[in-house]
Amino acid sequence: MSQTCVRTPIGTGIHLTAISDSKFKHNRLSINFVLPLDRDRASDHAAVPHILRMGCRTLPDLSSLNARLQELYGANLDASVYKFGGYQVMELSIRGLDNRYALEGEDITAQCAQLLAQIALDPKLDGDGLFYETDTALQRRFIQDAIEAEINEKRSYAISQCLQTMCEGEPVAVKTYGYPETAAAITAKSATAAYRHMLKNAPIEVIFTGAGDAQIAGKILSKAFAGQQRTPFDYSAVRLGPVAGAVREKTEEMDIAQGKLVLGLRCQGLETPRQIRAARLFSALYGGTPFSKLFRNVREKLSLCYYCASRFDSATHLLLVDSGIETANKEKAQEEILRQLEVVKSGDFTDEELAETKLLMRSSLITTTDSPSATEGWYMAQILRGQMVSPQEDADALDAITREEIVQAAQTVQLDTVYFLKGKEERQ
Repeated sequence: MSQTCVRTPIGTGIHLTAISDSKFKHNRLSINFVLPLDRDRASDHAAVPHILRMGCRTLPDLSSLNARLQELYGANLDASVYKFGGYQVMELSIRGLDNRYALEGEDITAQCAQLLAQIALDPKLDGDGLFYETDTALQRRFIQDAIEAEINEKRSYAISQCLQTMCEGEPVAVKTYGYPETAAAITAKSATAAYRHMLKNAPIEVIFTGAGDAQIAGKILSKAFAGQQRTPFDYSAVRLGPVAGAVREKTEEMDIAQGKLVLGLRCQGLETPRQIRAARLFSALYGGTPFSKLFRNVREKLSLCYYCASRFDSATHLLLVDSGIETANKEKAQEEILRQLEVVKSGDFTDEELAETKLLMRSSLITTTDSPSATEGWYMAQILRGQMVSPQEDADALDAITREEIVQAAQTVQLDTVYFLKGKEERQ
C-alpha cells in the first residue's frame, strides 16, 4: 500500500496530519510547536520539550514514566528541537506498537496519545506553578552542551558562522539552541514563561504516521487542547535579505589542523515550486553528489580540498558551499569553486550527468518513506513550505525539469559572503 496523507484542523491553530502506511508495525505521534526564531527566546524555547520529557504531574519522575512506557510494550518518548528556515520547531513524540500486535487487544494508539497529551499539557510544577529547578538545571546544561558541541564540530561551526555573517539580523541566522549567554540565563521562571508562550502563540502540528487509526489520537489531543486559550500566529514567508552590495568576508582563527572555507550565496527570484526544484537540481549537479562538478574537479582532479559540497535550502533559497582545505590553498580553492559555478551557469554539463543526478535524487526521495520518522520529517517540511506533495510526486516533478530551467536557476545565484576558519598553526 502506498502512503496517503490527509491534513485537517482539530483546534485553534492546531492541525492533524495523518500519514497512513500499512507496512509500518509502529505508529509515531508527534506534537510540534512552531515559532519564529527569536534570539532572546531561542534557548528557553529549546529547553521546554526536554523539561517536559522528564515527567508529568501523574508520572513525576523518570522511574514512573519509564515504567508506564514499558507497560505500553516499550513505547519510546522523545523530545527534539530543530530549525526550518526562520522557524524553530519544538517537538514531543511517542512511538508505540500498532494495535494489531497487542497481545490482549489493548488500544495502544489511544494510550500513547493520552500519555503524550499528559506530557505536553499536564507538566509537573512546583508550588509556584513553575518547572522544578532541578529539571531546569539539567536541561540548561543540555542546551549548553549542545551549543558547545557545535563549536567543537568545526565543519558545522563554520557553516553556522557563515550563515550568521550572511544573514545578520534575519531570523534564519538565529541558532537552534540559542547562544552561550542565553543558555546560561535559562531559569525555571524563564522556561515556564516560554512554555506558556508556546501554548498560546505557536501553531501546533500534530503528525501521526503509521498503520493505525490517526483519528483516535486526533480526538484525544483535540479534547486535551480544547481548554487552552490560544491566539496562534499565521505562517508567513521567511524574510530574506538582498545580496550584499559587496561580498562580505570574515576570517577566524582556531587551533585546528584543517581550514574550513564556506561560501554563502543567495538565489534571487525563485518564485514557483518548479523553479525551486530546478535550483535543487542545480545544487546537486554543482556540488551535491559524488559525481558533481565540485567533487570531480575541486577535490579529485585538482586536489584543492579534502571535501567540497553545496547545500541548497528550499526554505530560504540560500546556497552554502563548504570545503575543508589547507590554508595555502584558500584562494585557489575559492577561485575554482566559483569557476565551477560559472560552468554550470553556462550549461556545461552532460545529459548523462543530469540523468545520474535525477536518478540519485529520486532514489533518495523514495527511501524517505521507509521509516515513520523520515516520513514525518518530509511532510512537516511540506507543511512549513505551504504545500503538500509526496516524495513520489516530488521525484516525478524533478524528472520533468529541463536543462534550460536548471541553467535559469543557476543564473539567479550570486555570491554574498566568504567565511574562512583558519588554523593558527598554519599561519604564514
